Amino acid sequence: MATPHARGVIFIHSAPRALCPHLEWAAGRTLGHAVSFDWADQPVQPGSRRAEFYWEGPAGSGAALASAMRGWEHLRYEVTEDPTPRTDGGRWLHTPSLGIHYAQTDASGNVVVGEDRIRYAMEIAAGDMSELQRELDVALGASWDEELEPFRHASDDAPVVWLHKVG
Repeated sequence: MATPHARGVIFIHSAPRALCPHLEWAAGRTLGHAVSFDWADQPVQPGSRRAEFYWEGPAGSGAALASAMRGWEHLRYEVTEDPTPRTDGGRWLHTPSLGIHYAQTDASGNVVVGEDRIRYAMEIAAGDMSELQRELDVALGASWDEELEPFRHASDDAPVVWLHKVG
């Protein structure tokens, strides 16, 4: 059975200038062809750059892309992979202070928290509602979203690119 074809987006929220070509090489190596990002200054962090790159490849490429970029200092990024009829979607978030966070996503891009993770959160909380909220925030990646949000707003003026027509 052939591996399903997937697509997604790489959001480089902030990267030192010197790292930019290395990120393109890492993504290209992962996808099996050369890629070129359209870099722009990141106003939230002067001296750094930002980019968005729409990718296509075999299902599972999102995880491979996130792993290929992991470990570089001062790098903030997100990788998304849309679900296919046979695979779940995913979202990988990375910040220098928090490391990487993975969450499964549904067809609308919502984070899906599995029942085992919810049961674990309830067990750890042991009736303490503030602890339950903390555990669910961890499961949802709230700290990563909070740290990345100012960097995301820098792309509000970026052009929208429609990759395919629905329907």
